[in-house]
Amino acid sequence: MQPSRRYRRYRRCLVSAVVMVALVLAACTPSSATHRSTSTPAPPTGKPNIVFVLTDDLAWNLVQYLPHVVAMQKAGITLSNYYVIDSLCCPSRSAIFTGEYPHDDGVFTNGGNDGGYDTFNAHGNQPNTFAVALQKSGYQTGFMGKYLNGYLPADKPAPGWNEWDVAGNGYPEFNYTLNENGTQHSYGKDPSDYLTDVISAKASSFIDRSAAAGMPFMLELATFAPHHPSTPAPRDADKFPGLTAPRTAAFDVQPSGAPAWLKAIPPLTAKNTKQIDDEFRLRVQSVQAVDAMIGHLQQQLQDKGLAKNTYIVFSSDNGYHMGEHQLRPGKQTAFDTDIKVPLMVTGPGLPAGKDLTQMTSSIDLAPTFEGLSGAPVPATVDGTSLSPLWHGQSDSSGQQAVLVEHHGQEKTPNDPDKPTRASGDPPSYEAVRTANALYVQYTDGEREFYDVAKDPNELTNLAATASAAQLAPLQQALTALQNCHNAPTCRAAAQLG
Repeated sequence: MQPSRRYRRYRRCLVSAVVMVALVLAACTPSSATHRSTSTPAPPTGKPNIVFVLTDDLAWNLVQYLPHVVAMQKAGITLSNYYVIDSLCCPSRSAIFTGEYPHDDGVFTNGGNDGGYDTFNAHGNQPNTFAVALQKSGYQTGFMGKYLNGYLPADKPAPGWNEWDVAGNGYPEFNYTLNENGTQHSYGKDPSDYLTDVISAKASSFIDRSAAAGMPFMLELATFAPHHPSTPAPRDADKFPGLTAPRTAAFDVQPSGAPAWLKAIPPLTAKNTKQIDDEFRLRVQSVQAVDAMIGHLQQQLQDKGLAKNTYIVFSSDNGYHMGEHQLRPGKQTAFDTDIKVPLMVTGPGLPAGKDLTQMTSSIDLAPTFEGLSGAPVPATVDGTSLSPLWHGQSDSSGQQAVLVEHHGQEKTPNDPDKPTRASGDPPSYEAVRTANALYVQYTDGEREFYDVAKDPNELTNLAATASAAQLAPLQQALTALQNCHNAPTCRAAAQLG
């Protein structure tokens, strides 16, 4: 990883025509029987509505406690091999907005010289977000909740959004300030001020106004839950008594051949384990309001006759480890606990209860939203629309590897994600995840290689003993992905050998 790549912006000249052609075909023509079940309905021909619920630090182990999300799995599709480009808030959110890897959008961390809201702006990313594209395409757009790290309520609303209700430090869920379309409003500590409920109510009003105007809408609800301190709504604070964190095979177990940064972390103590259990219970409690919000919006869409033309997308900006590999609660690693996150979708033309196992990435969401809306996909995008895949027509990208890019954090005192050694503070690394392997290359020269097909808990680092034939395709894909700069080149780079 070259340091200068933090600051470079690359000129892109190759327009993603392949992507747009695929989208047009997806919307207008039937697919072949070899790619699509005959029971799968056709995607909508008009402009659909999109509701995107993006949670904060939500890992797969919380999904079972979200009944409306579990219902989404039964009613729609689950992308079970969906990965984020970094297990850190701001880089992940930037990639979702732009469809670009960090080496292209310039956002590697939450703040400092190579991350955060100011860096996102400095690299000229605002005109290339999916919000701008959808707004230009005739959509009413609304954003509510958490934006990019470093954004303050005194800052201007971001381009592309008709409705803007964004907090700065909303993690405690009470005593925060919202920027409401450019005007600051402070909220207190009454139960009615609970942030997830506030944005749920604002979301309902936004849908009412959009429906009354007869306009398609794109609504992103970016909750602060379940990010630490994982404050539940008062009504949920006593739920799940005695609940403990999962004890997976990786709980309090170091991988053999662990890199030095991980090897230095001591085993969990009884106090650590109790803290992990207490935090896990809070996390489960805090997402109950998120699940209730989803249920309320689903009912509203049904009552207004909008459900049949509305996609609901549920995901997280990154995962979260809690005791796995002896790590105290945190993220920032390339383990599946941190980079593999839920992605569930319901909506028109989608089959019910379908598990899609193709490799997909958070850079694919922006072109997907743009494709579904009929908006042009910027030439800067590295990802590929998932719409054809969602609708059973084809695996539009066919990617076999996804890239993870992580820069060691600049230690900003007020960063809510400031790591400790015990929570996981790895040196900068680049990694590729395939269907069967995880390969990590650190800037200090250490490497990790896990055969996840045989070792799903990532407990045996084979980097020192693996053959050249095993590592060469992964190294080749890693190098190619580090140097891809638009959808065609990134699709090509994501192939193995």
